[in-house]
Amino acid sequence: MNYNELVILYLRTMELSDLRVFQAVVRAGGVTKAAARLHRVPSNVTTRVRQLEDELGVPLFLREGRRLQLSPAGKVLLDYADRLLDLAREAREALQDASPRGLLALGAMESTAAVRLPATLSEYHRRHPDVELELRTGNPQELAAAVLAGDLEAALVAEPVADAPFDKVPAFDEEMVLVTREDHAPIRSAKDLSTRTMLAFEPGCPHRRRLEEWFARQGQMAGRVIEMSSYHALLGCAAAGMGVALMPRSVIAAFPNAECLSVHPLPPGQNRAQTVLIWRKGARSSRINALVEILAASHTTSNSARRKSTSKR
Repeated sequence: MNYNELVILYLRTMELSDLRVFQAVVRAGGVTKAAARLHRVPSNVTTRVRQLEDELGVPLFLREGRRLQLSPAGKVLLDYADRLLDLAREAREALQDASPRGLLALGAMESTAAVRLPATLSEYHRRHPDVELELRTGNPQELAAAVLAGDLEAALVAEPVADAPFDKVPAFDEEMVLVTREDHAPIRSAKDLSTRTMLAFEPGCPHRRRLEEWFARQGQMAGRVIEMSSYHALLGCAAAGMGVALMPRSVIAAFPNAECLSVHPLPPGQNRAQTVLIWRKGARSSRINALVEILAASHTTSNSARRKSTSKR
Protein backbone atom coordinates (compact mmCIF):
# COMPACT_ATOMS: atom_id res chain seq x y z
CA MET A 1 0.00 0.00 0.00
CA ASN A 2 1.50 3.39 -0.99
CA TYR A 3 1.46 6.60 1.02
CA ASN A 4 -1.61 8.05 -0.76
CA GLU A 5 -3.60 4.89 -0.07
CA LEU A 6 -2.54 4.97 3.58
CA VAL A 7 -3.61 8.59 3.93
CA ILE A 8 -6.97 8.05 2.23
CA LEU A 9 -7.64 5.02 4.43
CA TYR A 10 -6.89 6.91 7.60
CA LEU A 11 -8.76 10.09 6.62
CA ARG A 12 -11.99 8.13 6.76
CA THR A 13 -11.79 8.14 10.55
CA MET A 14 -9.31 10.90 11.34
CA GLU A 15 -10.41 13.85 13.46
CA LEU A 16 -9.67 17.35 12.26
CA SER A 17 -7.95 18.05 15.58
CA ASP A 18 -5.28 15.47 14.66
CA LEU A 19 -4.61 17.32 11.43
CA ARG A 20 -4.43 20.67 13.21
CA VAL A 21 -1.79 19.37 15.64
CA PHE A 22 0.22 17.85 12.79
CA GLN A 23 -0.04 21.01 10.69
CA ALA A 24 0.93 23.20 13.63
CA VAL A 25 4.11 21.19 14.27
CA VAL A 26 5.10 21.53 10.62
CA ARG A 27 4.34 25.26 10.39
CA ALA A 28 5.95 26.11 13.74
CA GLY A 29 9.01 24.05 12.99
CA GLY A 30 8.88 22.02 16.19
CA VAL A 31 6.79 20.67 19.05
CA THR A 32 7.48 23.42 21.60
CA LYS A 33 6.41 26.31 19.35
CA ALA A 34 3.42 24.31 18.07
CA ALA A 35 2.31 23.63 21.65
CA ALA A 36 2.42 27.37 22.41
CA ARG A 37 0.29 28.14 19.36
CA LEU A 38 -2.19 25.43 20.26
CA HIS A 39 -2.24 26.31 23.98
CA ARG A 40 -1.20 22.77 24.87
CA VAL A 41 1.72 21.32 26.78
CA PRO A 42 4.56 19.96 24.57
CA SER A 43 4.12 16.40 25.86
CA ASN A 44 0.51 16.38 24.67
CA VAL A 45 1.54 17.49 21.17
CA THR A 46 4.29 14.87 21.04
CA THR A 47 1.83 12.17 22.10
CA ARG A 48 -0.72 13.22 19.44
CA VAL A 49 1.92 13.10 16.72
CA ARG A 50 3.12 9.66 17.87
CA GLN A 51 -0.46 8.35 17.92
CA LEU A 52 -1.00 9.70 14.42
CA GLU A 53 2.11 7.90 13.17
CA ASP A 54 1.08 4.68 14.90
CA GLU A 55 -2.40 4.75 13.35
CA LEU A 56 -1.03 5.47 9.87
CA GLY A 57 1.77 2.97 10.27
CA VAL A 58 4.39 5.31 8.79
CA PRO A 59 6.76 7.96 10.23
CA LEU A 60 5.60 11.52 9.51
CA PHE A 61 8.85 13.13 10.66
CA LEU A 62 12.54 12.29 10.40
CA ARG A 63 14.03 12.96 13.85
CA GLU A 64 17.56 14.26 14.17
CA GLY A 65 18.02 14.85 17.85
CA ARG A 66 15.46 17.51 18.79
CA ARG A 67 15.00 18.58 15.18
CA LEU A 68 12.02 17.38 13.12
CA GLN A 69 12.00 17.14 9.36
CA LEU A 70 9.02 16.00 7.29
CA SER A 71 9.30 12.47 5.92
CA PRO A 72 7.99 11.62 2.42
CA ALA A 73 4.77 10.32 4.04
CA GLY A 74 4.53 13.52 6.09
CA LYS A 75 4.70 15.66 2.94
CA VAL A 76 1.80 13.70 1.45
CA LEU A 77 -0.28 14.07 4.61
CA LEU A 78 0.49 17.79 4.85
CA ASP A 79 -1.04 18.38 1.42
CA TYR A 80 -4.23 16.60 2.47
CA ALA A 81 -4.26 18.31 5.86
CA ASP A 82 -4.00 21.77 4.30
CA ARG A 83 -6.86 21.07 1.91
CA LEU A 84 -9.14 19.43 4.48
CA LEU A 85 -8.63 22.14 7.08
CA ASP A 86 -9.27 24.82 4.46
CA LEU A 87 -12.51 23.05 3.49
CA ALA A 88 -13.52 22.76 7.14
CA ARG A 89 -12.95 26.48 7.66
CA GLU A 90 -14.85 27.29 4.48
CA ALA A 91 -17.77 25.10 5.59
CA ARG A 92 -17.86 26.77 9.01
CA GLU A 93 -17.82 30.25 7.47
CA ALA A 94 -20.57 29.29 5.00
CA LEU A 95 -22.80 28.02 7.81
CA GLN A 96 -22.24 31.15 9.87
CA ASP A 97 -22.65 33.47 6.87
CA ALA A 98 -26.27 34.42 6.17
CA SER A 99 -25.45 35.30 2.57
CA PRO A 100 -27.11 32.85 0.15
CA ARG A 101 -24.72 30.67 -1.82
CA GLY A 102 -24.66 27.23 -3.46
CA LEU A 103 -27.36 25.47 -5.48
CA LEU A 104 -31.06 26.36 -5.27
CA ALA A 105 -33.02 23.56 -6.95
CA LEU A 106 -36.46 25.09 -7.51
CA GLY A 107 -39.63 23.53 -8.89
CA ALA A 108 -42.58 25.31 -10.52
CA MET A 109 -45.72 24.66 -12.50
CA GLU A 110 -45.30 25.38 -16.18
CA SER A 111 -47.56 28.45 -16.15
CA THR A 112 -45.60 29.92 -13.23
CA ALA A 113 -42.26 29.15 -14.85
CA ALA A 114 -43.29 30.68 -18.17
CA VAL A 115 -44.95 33.88 -16.96
CA ARG A 116 -44.05 34.67 -13.37
CA LEU A 117 -40.51 33.42 -12.87
CA PRO A 118 -38.40 35.17 -15.53
CA ALA A 119 -38.51 38.52 -13.72
CA THR A 120 -38.32 36.90 -10.27
CA LEU A 121 -35.30 34.73 -11.05
CA SER A 122 -33.58 37.58 -12.87
CA GLU A 123 -33.91 39.71 -9.75
CA TYR A 124 -32.72 36.81 -7.59
CA HIS A 125 -29.61 36.36 -9.73
CA ARG A 126 -28.90 40.10 -9.63
CA ARG A 127 -29.07 40.17 -5.83
CA HIS A 128 -27.38 36.83 -5.14
CA PRO A 129 -24.86 35.93 -7.87
CA ASP A 130 -23.26 33.27 -5.63
CA VAL A 131 -26.40 31.11 -5.90
CA GLU A 132 -26.68 28.69 -8.81
CA LEU A 133 -30.33 28.41 -9.89
CA GLU A 134 -31.78 25.16 -11.23
CA LEU A 135 -35.43 24.95 -12.35
CA ARG A 136 -37.69 21.92 -12.85
CA THR A 137 -41.34 22.04 -14.00
CA GLY A 138 -44.14 19.64 -13.13
CA ASN A 139 -47.57 19.38 -11.55
CA PRO A 140 -48.03 20.14 -7.83
CA GLN A 141 -48.05 16.48 -6.76
CA GLU A 142 -44.79 15.76 -8.56
CA LEU A 143 -43.13 18.89 -7.22
CA ALA A 144 -44.29 18.32 -3.63
CA ALA A 145 -42.97 14.75 -3.75
CA ALA A 146 -39.62 16.01 -5.08
CA VAL A 147 -39.36 18.52 -2.20
CA LEU A 148 -40.03 15.80 0.38
CA ALA A 149 -37.48 13.52 -1.32
CA GLY A 150 -34.84 16.24 -1.17
CA ASP A 151 -34.54 16.51 -4.97
CA LEU A 152 -35.87 20.08 -4.82
CA GLU A 153 -35.21 22.61 -2.08
CA ALA A 154 -38.47 24.46 -2.73
CA ALA A 155 -41.31 24.61 -5.25
CA LEU A 156 -44.04 26.95 -6.48
CA VAL A 157 -47.36 25.10 -6.54
CA ALA A 158 -51.06 25.92 -6.59
CA GLU A 159 -53.14 25.55 -3.45
CA PRO A 160 -54.38 23.40 -1.81
CA VAL A 161 -51.15 22.06 -0.31
CA ALA A 162 -50.89 19.74 2.70
CA ASP A 163 -49.82 21.68 5.80
CA ALA A 164 -48.22 18.84 7.79
CA PRO A 165 -45.00 18.23 5.81
CA PHE A 166 -44.44 21.75 4.43
CA ASP A 167 -43.84 25.36 5.37
CA LYS A 168 -45.22 27.82 2.81
CA VAL A 169 -45.72 31.47 1.95
CA PRO A 170 -47.97 33.16 -0.66
CA ALA A 171 -46.25 33.82 -3.97
CA PHE A 172 -48.71 34.77 -6.74
CA ASP A 173 -52.45 35.37 -6.88
CA GLU A 174 -53.86 34.33 -10.26
CA GLU A 175 -57.14 35.25 -11.93
CA MET A 176 -58.52 32.12 -13.60
CA VAL A 177 -60.47 32.47 -16.86
CA LEU A 178 -62.04 30.24 -19.50
CA VAL A 179 -60.53 30.48 -22.97
CA THR A 180 -62.18 29.64 -26.31
CA ARG A 181 -61.94 30.65 -29.95
CA GLU A 182 -62.38 34.34 -30.76
CA ASP A 183 -66.02 34.21 -31.98
CA HIS A 184 -67.41 32.10 -29.16
CA ALA A 185 -70.49 33.49 -27.42
CA PRO A 186 -70.19 34.63 -23.78
CA ILE A 187 -70.01 31.74 -21.32
CA ARG A 188 -72.05 31.92 -18.12
CA SER A 189 -72.49 28.19 -17.66
CA ALA A 190 -71.49 24.91 -19.30
CA LYS A 191 -74.70 25.08 -21.36
CA ASP A 192 -73.24 28.03 -23.26
CA LEU A 193 -70.32 26.00 -24.62
CA SER A 194 -70.31 25.24 -28.33
CA THR A 195 -68.32 22.11 -27.54
CA ARG A 196 -67.72 20.27 -24.28
CA THR A 197 -64.25 19.19 -25.27
CA MET A 198 -61.86 20.14 -22.50
CA LEU A 199 -58.30 21.23 -23.34
CA ALA A 200 -55.97 20.52 -20.44
CA PHE A 201 -52.69 19.14 -19.15
CA GLU A 202 -52.27 15.66 -17.72
CA PRO A 203 -54.17 14.54 -14.57
CA GLY A 204 -52.64 16.21 -11.54
CA CYS A 205 -52.71 19.68 -13.10
CA PRO A 206 -54.62 21.98 -10.68
CA HIS A 207 -56.16 23.98 -13.53
CA ARG A 208 -57.54 20.81 -15.11
CA ARG A 209 -59.05 19.88 -11.77
CA ARG A 210 -60.65 23.33 -11.47
CA LEU A 211 -62.22 23.01 -14.93
CA GLU A 212 -63.56 19.57 -14.05
CA GLU A 213 -65.04 21.05 -10.86
CA TRP A 214 -66.60 23.88 -12.87
CA PHE A 215 -68.42 21.32 -15.02
CA ALA A 216 -69.43 19.26 -11.97
CA ARG A 217 -70.98 22.23 -10.12
CA GLN A 218 -73.48 22.49 -12.94
CA GLY A 219 -74.17 18.79 -13.15
CA GLN A 220 -72.29 18.54 -16.41
CA MET A 221 -69.35 16.51 -17.66
CA ALA A 222 -66.81 17.24 -20.34
CA GLY A 223 -67.50 15.31 -23.55
CA ARG A 224 -63.82 14.42 -23.90
CA VAL A 225 -60.40 15.66 -22.86
CA ILE A 226 -57.57 16.59 -25.21
CA GLU A 227 -54.31 16.59 -23.26
CA MET A 228 -51.57 19.06 -24.12
CA SER A 229 -47.98 19.36 -22.97
CA SER A 230 -47.54 23.15 -23.26
CA TYR A 231 -49.60 26.31 -22.91
CA HIS A 232 -48.80 27.43 -26.45
CA ALA A 233 -50.24 24.17 -27.81
CA LEU A 234 -53.26 24.48 -25.54
CA LEU A 235 -53.96 28.08 -26.57
CA GLY A 236 -53.44 27.22 -30.23
CA CYS A 237 -56.09 24.50 -30.01
CA ALA A 238 -58.45 26.85 -28.19
CA ALA A 239 -57.96 29.48 -30.93
CA ALA A 240 -58.77 26.80 -33.51
CA GLY A 241 -62.11 26.08 -31.80
CA MET A 242 -61.18 22.59 -30.62
CA GLY A 243 -62.42 23.11 -27.06
CA VAL A 244 -62.40 25.16 -23.87
CA ALA A 245 -59.47 25.64 -21.50
CA LEU A 246 -59.04 27.15 -18.06
CA MET A 247 -55.85 28.97 -17.13
CA PRO A 248 -54.41 32.06 -15.44
CA ARG A 249 -55.17 35.25 -17.32
CA SER A 250 -51.47 36.14 -17.10
CA VAL A 251 -50.60 33.26 -19.46
CA ILE A 252 -52.74 34.65 -22.27
CA ALA A 253 -50.86 37.95 -22.39
CA ALA A 254 -47.74 36.05 -23.44
CA PHE A 255 -49.50 34.26 -26.33
CA PRO A 256 -48.54 35.83 -29.71
CA ASN A 257 -52.03 35.28 -31.22
CA ALA A 258 -54.10 36.42 -28.26
CA GLU A 259 -56.45 38.29 -30.62
CA CYS A 260 -57.67 34.89 -31.87
CA LEU A 261 -58.98 34.02 -28.41
CA SER A 262 -62.05 34.90 -26.39
CA VAL A 263 -61.57 35.18 -22.62
CA HIS A 264 -64.52 34.44 -20.33
CA PRO A 265 -64.37 35.45 -16.62
CA LEU A 266 -65.50 33.06 -13.91
CA PRO A 267 -67.87 33.99 -11.06
CA PRO A 268 -66.37 35.47 -7.87
CA GLY A 269 -65.24 32.71 -5.57
CA GLN A 270 -64.23 30.53 -8.49
CA ASN A 271 -61.91 32.93 -10.29
CA ARG A 272 -58.89 33.10 -7.98
CA ALA A 273 -56.05 30.64 -7.50
CA GLN A 274 -53.13 31.17 -5.16
CA THR A 275 -49.65 29.90 -5.92
CA VAL A 276 -47.48 29.32 -2.86
CA LEU A 277 -43.81 28.62 -2.28
CA ILE A 278 -43.34 25.42 -0.29
CA TRP A 279 -40.32 23.79 1.32
CA ARG A 280 -39.84 20.90 3.72
CA LYS A 281 -40.91 21.89 7.24
CA GLY A 282 -37.96 23.04 9.30
CA ALA A 283 -35.60 23.18 6.29
CA ARG A 284 -35.67 26.90 5.51
CA SER A 285 -32.29 28.01 4.21
CA SER A 286 -30.73 31.39 3.40
CA ARG A 287 -31.44 30.64 -0.30
CA ILE A 288 -35.14 30.20 0.48
CA ASN A 289 -35.13 33.32 2.67
CA ALA A 290 -33.80 35.32 -0.26
CA LEU A 291 -36.53 34.01 -2.59
CA VAL A 292 -39.24 34.65 0.02
CA GLU A 293 -38.08 38.25 0.29
CA ILE A 294 -38.36 38.82 -3.46
CA LEU A 295 -41.72 37.05 -3.72
CA ALA A 296 -43.13 39.01 -0.78
CA ALA A 297 -42.29 42.32 -2.45
CA SER A 298 -43.82 41.15 -5.73
CA HIS A 299 -46.93 39.80 -3.99
CA THR A 300 -47.50 43.07 -2.13
CA THR A 301 -47.12 45.13 -5.31
CA SER A 302 -49.44 42.83 -7.27
CA ASN A 303 -52.16 42.88 -4.60
CA SER A 304 -51.96 46.66 -4.35
CA ALA A 305 -52.35 47.03 -8.12
CA ARG A 306 -55.31 44.60 -8.14
CA ARG A 307 -57.09 46.51 -5.35
CA LYS A 308 -56.66 49.80 -7.24
CA SER A 309 -57.95 48.20 -10.44
CA THR A 310 -60.98 46.78 -8.62
CA SER A 311 -61.81 50.12 -6.95
CA LYS A 312 -61.92 51.87 -10.35
CA ARG A 313 -64.57 49.48 -11.74
